[in-house]
This record gives sequence, structure tokens and C-alpha cells, in this order.
Amino acid sequence: MTIRLLPETLVNRIAAGELVERPSSAVKELVENAIDAGATRIDVVLGDGGQSLIAVSDDGMGMTREELSLAVERHATSKLPGDDLDAIRTLGFRGEALPSIAAVSRLAITSRARGAAGDQAGAWRIEVEGGAKRAPVPAAHETGTRVEVRDLFFATPARLKFLKAARTELGHAQDAVERLAMAHPHIAFSVSDGSRMLVKLAAAPGVLGGDLLEARLARVAAILGRDFAPNALPIRAERHGFVLTGHAGLPTYSRANALQQFLFVNGRPVRDKLLHGAVRGAYAEFLAGDRHAVLALFLDVPLDEVDVNVHPAKTEVRFRDAALVRGLIVGALRHALATAGHRASTTVAAATLDAVRPGAPAPSFGWPGRGAAVPNRIPPGLAEAARHYQAPLSLAASPGAPTAGAEPAETAPDHPLGAARAQLHETYIVAQTADGIVIVDQHAAHERLVFERMKQALANGGIKRQALLIPEVVELDERTAERLAGRAAEFAELGLVLERFGPGAVVVREVPALLGETDVQGLVRDLADELAELGEALGLKERLAEVCGTLACHSSVRAGRRLNAEEMNALLRQMEATPHSGQCNHGRPTYVELKLADIERLFGRR
Repeated sequence: MTIRLLPETLVNRIAAGELVERPSSAVKELVENAIDAGATRIDVVLGDGGQSLIAVSDDGMGMTREELSLAVERHATSKLPGDDLDAIRTLGFRGEALPSIAAVSRLAITSRARGAAGDQAGAWRIEVEGGAKRAPVPAAHETGTRVEVRDLFFATPARLKFLKAARTELGHAQDAVERLAMAHPHIAFSVSDGSRMLVKLAAAPGVLGGDLLEARLARVAAILGRDFAPNALPIRAERHGFVLTGHAGLPTYSRANALQQFLFVNGRPVRDKLLHGAVRGAYAEFLAGDRHAVLALFLDVPLDEVDVNVHPAKTEVRFRDAALVRGLIVGALRHALATAGHRASTTVAAATLDAVRPGAPAPSFGWPGRGAAVPNRIPPGLAEAARHYQAPLSLAASPGAPTAGAEPAETAPDHPLGAARAQLHETYIVAQTADGIVIVDQHAAHERLVFERMKQALANGGIKRQALLIPEVVELDERTAERLAGRAAEFAELGLVLERFGPGAVVVREVPALLGETDVQGLVRDLADELAELGEALGLKERLAEVCGTLACHSSVRAGRRLNAEEMNALLRQMEATPHSGQCNHGRPTYVELKLADIERLFGRR
């Protein structure tokens, strides 16, 4: 077989196949070029989802006739002045985008360099069809550049078969622009389909000399919706020259997928497994396995510590010190979540109000319903312990104990969660605050409190154990019993002492003192299921909270248990003093707060 050089047109089409997967890929490359050109306004127009037309206009520095002719040649770029791939300060640098797009479409670029004289003499237009370039000609255009891509993939018909419906492709292109817009709030962006405006984002005035974090929050909120800002926590952290900023949503403000997780490295939007894994690890203690945080994080890294030349589309990066980056993200997010205290998202109350209006459907907060199987996914990481009210609740209330009136009404404003007024259906605590009411799920709230105490006890040297007066024998199958007995030493560190008892059973001799009276049989069986899911490769200490979450659930105040007034108020005070008590171990809210104004609107008083 004879070796030969491929034709230039075929080489360009192969490069286009790597770089331009769909219309949104071309949009991303063109918008990045406009940002690198110093634009303050970028307008995008799409026809048929970008297949028939992609037009990107900007007011950047523009190009001269000579630069315009070079721009459509392979590996021609203005973005590597020193030819140093270790010091890339721009979004683009490969010099492949324009020639690759031109190889599979009908491309036209009109540009006028900043400072060019005359109405027409300074503007030039060049056309490339299927890789065939024509000479630049004079044109009329204001300062900046307009790139028109028509009939994308006309030169590679096979690629057209893989495109989705125009509406789907339009959504991908819009997402690409919005991601870039988040990182550059000083630039105005618009996206149109020719007949209607899909995105219109004004430039934040004075951003470059002002508070970039607040400007980015406003831009992210403009894209994600007005609920994001009041439910987002500011993130600021720095370690060894790596700076992390942004905003992260409360755990109760979560989604069923990760589409609203936006991650940036040096202003470049990326989809990186390391970064997404760090986010998941930071939130794992607060979210069920099928829930995902909403956030926008901006990581600024020394140029010699990151390689952005990993993939032609530049959506992947490689860090010199991946452990440092992961630790920075996990630590910053966990610190922010800890400072949030018992706070829950405002959307919990909003969903409740929507649900109780006449004709409204049942509330849908996005968490599994009562009784649904919810996996604990909580990695190690010992959180800050509660500061007050550490004594366990007394559950020895008599059947006739009062359920209201423990504190006079005037003391309610002294506490964020108010004073207990009643217990409904032996499941929910109703408390009065200074300007509304709070409804607490007693089991979910106490489950989080017990879990936080167990973490504190482990951090302080170990969980205290309580010997059973009569050891409990738990019948299991042979393999399960063997699996539990094989991890007996690790269970002992968590306060549970068990050992083999015959071929298909274990005997439990001690349990964590925090559990009090508990269903030992159910607890051991649940732990066996957790252990089977974790696998043999991981130690229990490595996946500490999966086990602690199960222990906490078994020891918590159950729905259907009557509490007296002192116990209800003790629970409220502990929630106020305990980090993360706004959600249970599965990410569901532990309480709903309704303001008096909201209640008055329900009754038509406002």
C-alpha cells in the first residue's frame, strides 16, 4: 500500500470533523473569537438551529485585508504572540476554527479594523466555499467583524444525518453562548432565531474595575432565573495561587440532572470529570444520589499549572496538581454549606404556596416521596458540630402530654425557627415565628441532628457504645453474615459491636449510645445492604457517612411519635444551632417557612 499525502481539502474536512460536531460547536468557536477580539457586544443569529445560517457580529478590534486572508488558513492565529503553549491567555489559540468551519460550509467574513479610515476602504469581505478561498474584496461595515456560516455540512452530507431537530440544535447553541456569557458579564450578548429574541443580556457597567463576583451572580441569575440569587451561597477560596469564586445553590435548591452546573477555568467553560466529581463529593452529604447541585464556579489557575491543549474543542483541561484543585473545590463548598446553618431554599415555601392554591397540582419539590428508597451518598468529612443543646431529646413523653403552649408568644421572635405551638398528626411540628409560621418534619430534622452528632463524636475520638442487656441475634444468609463479620473491627469504631454466631447469623453485643432504643434487627439488615452496595474494596471509614446515615435514620424521632412541648422546642433550638439542618441526610427539606404576608395572600387579605 503506497503512502501519500492527503489533499488539503480532505485534511480540512477531517479537522472540521474533530472540531465542529454540530452547529453549537461553530457558534462556540466564533463567539470565543469575538471575545478574544475585545468585543463589548456580541450578537448571534441562527437559522434552522444553525444549519442554514450562523451569523456572529461583534464590535471588537476587527481585521485588515491581509489578516482577513490569513484568518481562513490553517494554524494561523493572533493569539500566541510568544509561541508559548504554557502561557495561553485567550480562549482560542489553535488557528483551526475558521478554516475547519469553512471546509464544510459557505463562509463569509466581513471585517473592519479599529481605526481604519473611510466608509468602505477600511472594511473587507472574504468568502470561502467548501474550503475554496476567494480573494478579499472591499465592503461596507462598521468597526468589528461579522461572520456568516451558511449551509453547514453541505460539503459533508453524512454529518447532516447525525444532526437533531432544529429546535434541539438551537438549544445547544443557546447553551454554548450562555456559558460564555456567564464568565464575561462585561460583554452584552444576544441570540436570535431571526424572528424572536432568545437571549438578551446587557453588559454590567464598570465590571472590570468593580465586583466581578456580584456581576457574575447577576449574569448567572439572568440566565438561570430569579430564584437562583436568593438561594445561592457565595464562594471565595484561595490556595497556592489557585483562586475559586462563584455561587453554589443550597442543597434544597437542587435538580434532577447536572445541566445547571457551570464550571470555568480561567474564563473558559469546561466539562471536566475532575471538577464535576469534586462538586458531587462536596454535596454528597446533603443530596440523594439522583439529585444535583445548581452552581457556577470560576477557577483561576496559574497558566503553567493547567493544560488547555487536551482536546480540539478545548472543553477539557488537565491540571498539574489535580488533588489540590479537588481539595480546593470540596473545601470551599463544604465551608459555604456549613455557614448556611439551618437555611433552606426559598423555593420550598414557594412550591408549597403554589400547591395549596385552588386547582393547583400536588407540590413537586423534586425529592423522593415518603417511603421511597433513598440511597445515602455521604463521603467522609467531619463537619462543624452543633454549639448548643447537645443532649438527646427525651422521648419518654406520656400519651397525655401537652403538645402546645410551651413558650409564651413573645419569645417567638427570639428564635429563627420560632416557638412550638402544636404537633400535627404526630409527625409535623408547627412553630410561630415573628412574621409567620414554620412547619417541621420531626423525623427528617432529628435524623440530621443525630447524624451531625455522630460526625462530631467520631472527630473527637470515637462514638460511645452501650452494651445490650441481652445480646441480639440477627439471622442472615451465609454470605451476608460473613460480609458483616469481616468488617466487625470497622463497625466497632462506629459504635456497633457484632460477631459471627453460627453459619448464618451475627450477634450484636453493643450499639452506639446515641441510638438509644432502636430496632437492632432492622439496623443490621440495612447496614448489610449498604455494605453490599459499597463493595469490598472500600473501607467503612472511607465511606463513613453511608453507615452513619443509616445509623442516624434508625435512631431518629419517628413519624407517629408524640412529642411534648419541651421536646418540640428542644428540637427547634438544636436545628438552629446545627449546621446543615435545613435538609435531611437525603437532601429533602426538614422544614417549610411561610411568611404572614404569604398566608394573608392565600386568604385574599392582600
